[in-house]
Amino acid sequence: MERVLRKVEVCSYSLESCLAAEKAGADRIELCASPFEGGTTPSLGVVQASLKHVSLPINVMVRPRGGDFCYDDLEFEVMKAEIETFKAAGVQGIVLGILLPDGRVDVERTRELVQVAAPLPVTFHRAIDFAQDLAEAVEDVIATGCRIILTSGGADKAPDGTAELKRMVQQAARRIEIMAGSGVNAANADALLETGVHALHLTGKVSRDSRMEYRKEGIALGGVAAVPEYDIAYTDWARVAQVVERVKK
Repeated sequence: MERVLRKVEVCSYSLESCLAAEKAGADRIELCASPFEGGTTPSLGVVQASLKHVSLPINVMVRPRGGDFCYDDLEFEVMKAEIETFKAAGVQGIVLGILLPDGRVDVERTRELVQVAAPLPVTFHRAIDFAQDLAEAVEDVIATGCRIILTSGGADKAPDGTAELKRMVQQAARRIEIMAGSGVNAANADALLETGVHALHLTGKVSRDSRMEYRKEGIALGGVAAVPEYDIAYTDWARVAQVVERVKK
């Protein structure tokens, strides 16, 4: 299948990772916070600093919390306010996703946020992978005015969702861009591109040991011991560059 509009988007959680994405030759950044929650809204400070130091287009995640994608009225109000704030800051796009309690796309609220974000393009993120019917969800997202769908094809990792990714691309028929994300690396980039997706999305994440010399035992922030206090995650520019090489060949 013809590979069209081949782009690489890097999911970054810090200014350092944004700089790594640029060094690697990526096309675009999705800027988030809280990797252990799958990405939430980043601080205005990191957004402003990234816009100052990085020339790549920066799309900002608007997700008020971790967990599910069904938001109450207060959370929805926060999302609208965050979009307005990031528009004023000068970002190049917004990333979001809302589902109804029954697992369908919340078309009404998503469309409202797309209108708030206008003229910035909006990506509907991997909330779509939690929808009850992906085919229906694709049509619903298109109806909201979103420009891009980020998806793993309904699988935990995109390499396991290639059949569905191909089907989604065919269904979309260029009405919306389909971007594959989750578990993307240089080893599987070719297979993912063969599905016809328009872009690949990855973190290129590695970790380094904290500079802390004193390390208190038996304590964890938030009471979640699985979240390492002394491992610092960041984007390895070389890993991203390997994917860029596969995409641009």
